[in-house]
Amino acid sequence: MLPALALLLLAAHFFRAGLTPLAALCVMAVGLLFVRATWAVRALQTLLGLGALEWIRTAWVFATARAAAGQPYGRLLVILGLVAVITVVAVMVLRGTASRRH
Repeated sequence: MLPALALLLLAAHFFRAGLTPLAALCVMAVGLLFVRATWAVRALQTLLGLGALEWIRTAWVFATARAAAGQPYGRLLVILGLVAVITVVAVMVLRGTASRRH
């Protein structure tokens, strides 16, 4: 399931950055995929939406640092951009899930 993958990618990102509480939050949020309530879907959509913004912020920070160091950054932008797009698509998948439940 795409939302679970997006959450686990975010968890790995936060864990690597030393933000263990945020990583744990993302891993625990995977459990919300099994809750059949509107609030759970909305919470996941919010978390994934913020996650997409985090990927964009990370891409900006890393690309800026690499550009300042005179290193190539195009591939980095493509990869992190695709991860951000996957995260947004995961939000859309949940949006479809919420509408089917009502």
